Amino acid sequence: MPNATAAVNPVQATGKEPILELFMHDILGGSNPTARPVTGLLGNIYSGQLQLGPDGLGLGFGTITVIDDVLTVQPELGSQIVGKAQGVYVASSADGSRQMMAFTALFEGGEYGDSLNLYGLFKIGSAMSKLSVISGTGKFKNAKGFAEVRSLIPPGQIATNGAETLLRITVHLKY
Repeated sequence: MPNATAAVNPVQATGKEPILELFMHDILGGSNPTARPVTGLLGNIYSGQLQLGPDGLGLGFGTITVIDDVLTVQPELGSQIVGKAQGVYVASSADGSRQMMAFTALFEGGEYGDSLNLYGLFKIGSAMSKLSVISGTGKFKNAKGFAEVRSLIPPGQIATNGAETLLRITVHLKY
């Protein structure tokens, strides 16, 4: 199992473009949600049953969802936590196929407040979407690049009573 420092340390990566791999756990509804819709058309996600909409999440066009998602080094929700993804996503297409994402990946354990800021469109049902890395802090100061985002099926080793979306985020950086 890779350690958290190696997962977020560009110095330990090889080549000119450091690569980071993270797993983002987005839990909508349930008793411990990490994502909460704050405005827009919502499915019945807080009454004990989740009604799925065209996007598969019960979120209608224009819905803004605030996130405070866990970032881990492995796809299992109980694996080592390296930080949090905090920001928003917006259901930005009328057919529910795309969400605009803007979030900061905050890494734990760094003395400099290490973070990366990401922005772009996530295409629901697509094999891969790309987000822009638009800035960073700490050891990621002046970082630019892109992130490949892929939806995975959660392993289910940790039970949640909400709807979990698991994203594999592979970040390619340049300084």
